[in-house]
Amino acid sequence: MPQQPALTAPEQILSDAWDEHLRTEFSAHSADEAIATMAANPLINQVPVMIGGNGKEEVYAFYAKYFLSQIPPDMEMTPVSRTIGQGRLVYEIVIRFTHTIPMDWMLPGIPPTGKRVEVALVVVVQFDGDKLAHEHLYWDQASVLMQLGLLPGGGLPVVGAEGARSVLDRSIPLNGLLRRVHPLGSAVS
Repeated sequence: MPQQPALTAPEQILSDAWDEHLRTEFSAHSADEAIATMAANPLINQVPVMIGGNGKEEVYAFYAKYFLSQIPPDMEMTPVSRTIGQGRLVYEIVIRFTHTIPMDWMLPGIPPTGKRVEVALVVVVQFDGDKLAHEHLYWDQASVLMQLGLLPGGGLPVVGAEGARSVLDRSIPLNGLLRRVHPLGSAVS
């Protein structure tokens, strides 16, 4: 992640709370520890698939049944940016994984394909004091489905892993879809 300006004391508290929450998910794989980092009435909404939980009971069940045990063993997360202010944290990352296990939190009902996926993901976290009140997660589900061979690229305005790669590598050319539909005389080169 690029060097960030120094955080204020309140911002550092939120950053540390987020780091602890990530530890409970990706190192401890503990629903109990994850819930302990959250406010009394938490919300998780993975917007592309509308999966998560509303309230402590649903969030706990989501973690215990559908998320923590379904994180692919080769999951990698590359941080891009973290912005903190007004009681909120916005975290942009690129995730990479091989779809070797069921992932009902992202791909409900889709059996493992064995295919590699790279996708940019943004998490918007609202805090209540130093506890996570809600998380909204956003990613390009069409790109994920295309990489798994579940959505044909063909004439659809969808890109695969190159979309995530373009977030990390500025040298990757943009506007390929425009060039495809406007091959000559396009305003973009």
